[in-house]
Amino acid sequence: MKSLSELGEDALIARLLQGFSGGPALRVGPGDDCAVVDEDPSNSTGRLRLLKTDAIVENIHFLPETPPQQVGWKAIARVLSDFAAMGGRPEHLLVTVAVDAARPVAWLDGLYRGIRKCLETHGGVLAGGETSRLPQGALISVAGEGSVQSDQLVLRSGGKPGDLILVTGRLGGSIHGKHLSFTPRLTEAAWLVQQLRPSAMMDLSDGLAKDLPRLASASGCGFTLQGEIPATPGSSQQQALGDGEDYELLLTAAPEHYQACANAWAAAFPDLPLTAIGHLTADGHIPDLQGGWDHFQA
Repeated sequence: MKSLSELGEDALIARLLQGFSGGPALRVGPGDDCAVVDEDPSNSTGRLRLLKTDAIVENIHFLPETPPQQVGWKAIARVLSDFAAMGGRPEHLLVTVAVDAARPVAWLDGLYRGIRKCLETHGGVLAGGETSRLPQGALISVAGEGSVQSDQLVLRSGGKPGDLILVTGRLGGSIHGKHLSFTPRLTEAAWLVQQLRPSAMMDLSDGLAKDLPRLASASGCGFTLQGEIPATPGSSQQQALGDGEDYELLLTAAPEHYQACANAWAAAFPDLPLTAIGHLTADGHIPDLQGGWDHFQA
C-alpha cells in the first residue's frame, strides 16, 4: 500500500478531489491560491468573493520556542498573502486554535497580540473562531473571506508563451527567521493588477522550485529560467530556489507591459526589486528544479 511520503502532496490533493463538482456560483475551485465565488448572476457590482483556509502546526511551521506573537502574525499573514496573489483584499477571518491543556495562558495572549497586529497593519477583521484541545503541541487554522473586482482577478492559469516570469523581493533565508516576519504583498499586488496587468500570479509559499512549475502547468506552458534569481543576502541560488516560505509574488506579464512600467515600480517601491527571471514557453517543458517544500516527502 502506497504511503503519503511516496505519493507526495500535489498527487495527494489531485487524488482526494476527484469526483467533486462545483456549484453554479463557484467560478474558481481548488487549485489556485483562493477559491472564487460569484453569487451575483448579473455581477452588477463587479465584486467577487475570495475564500481561503490555511493552518500552521508546531514543529512543522514554527518551533516550540518561537515567540507566540510571531506565530500569530505568521498564521494571519499567510492567508493575507493568498488574497494578494489573486489581486484581492482581506475582509473577515475566523481563527481556530488547538493546543495542549498545559500551555500557559500567556502563550495564547501573545498569539492573539500577533494576530491583532497583523490585521491592524494589513487589513481584515477577526470575525470569530474556535478553540480545542490537543494531546500536545499547537495548531492554528485560519479561514478567510476577501474580495476582488472581477477585472482585477488574477489566476495561476492566465500565463501565455513569451510572457516574462517575474518575482518581487528576494528569495531564500526562511530558515533564519524570515518566515516569521514577512510582509504579505497586498499593497504591491494592488499596484501590479492596476499598472502591470499580470497574466498569472501566485504567492511563493513552497519555494520557487515547487511553485513555478505549478504556475506554468496551470497556464499550459513550459518555462525557461535566465540569469540569477534575486537572493536574500547570505542565501545561495539553490536556497533562493528551494528554501520556501518567501511569501513574495510570482507573476507573469507581457514583456511590453513590464517595460512600460518598470521605472514606475522602482519609484513606487524603491526597496523592493521586481525582477525578470525567465519566460514561459509554448513547448510545455518543465525543468526539474531541485528543492521546495512538500508536506509528505522528506
